Amino acid sequence: MSLPSKAFQHWLHGIAPNTSTADVCRSSGVKRTTLAQQLVRGKVAESSLVSISRAFDVNPFDALAHFEAYAALRGTPVPPTDAELVSQVSTMDMLRAVVDRSEHPDGLRTLDLAGTPHPSSVRNWVDAIDDGDLRHRVSDAVGIAPQNFSAYLTSNRLPPELALATSREAGVGPAGGLVASGLVTEAEAGWPSGARLDALNRLSDGELALLAGERLQAFGKSLRRQEHELDRTQRIWDNLA
Repeated sequence: MSLPSKAFQHWLHGIAPNTSTADVCRSSGVKRTTLAQQLVRGKVAESSLVSISRAFDVNPFDALAHFEAYAALRGTPVPPTDAELVSQVSTMDMLRAVVDRSEHPDGLRTLDLAGTPHPSSVRNWVDAIDDGDLRHRVSDAVGIAPQNFSAYLTSNRLPPELALATSREAGVGPAGGLVASGLVTEAEAGWPSGARLDALNRLSDGELALLAGERLQAFGKSLRRQEHELDRTQRIWDNLA
């Protein structure tokens, strides 16, 4: 999904009425040729809108809601569930939390969590809201093959239209996937400051340990795949030498 160029230009005129396209691109970091190509094609990427919004002190979440395709973002924000919040805690931070609890079982937990997104944020978010059939419902809703949907999750990417469809099919607020994919930040999506840490601290010791174990296992599998790929690549180069 992308934004209609006419609607985008109307929006841009509203926030920067006397600013040239060159100045818009210079301020936002969007390449002038890139934006020009998008306008000619009639489809402006959401990432361009987000960059321009930030450059002109406009909340990208609100800017997206201006467009009909993102009407789901309008109105009172739907708070993320604890499962969504915890999904956006990185594996390393989760392991640190396990150690912190073992060393300070009765202490106040104030870990300095890394920002979003993290290396498995998209897959973890989908896993957190999946009732067992979510992937197939999303695939049917947007007309994408399940294996292609899975490929996005493996690469920790999620196009905005898939993020919204996944939220809708899971019955959660529309912001989670946009945060997990890195299109908008937690603050831009209206997530309360410290919400991820609060949700992490609400996990019992057992819940935290089990979840950290699952994350570590998934991390190990990912590392093994990378090692196999590197080994296979090296063998190819050795044979060519």
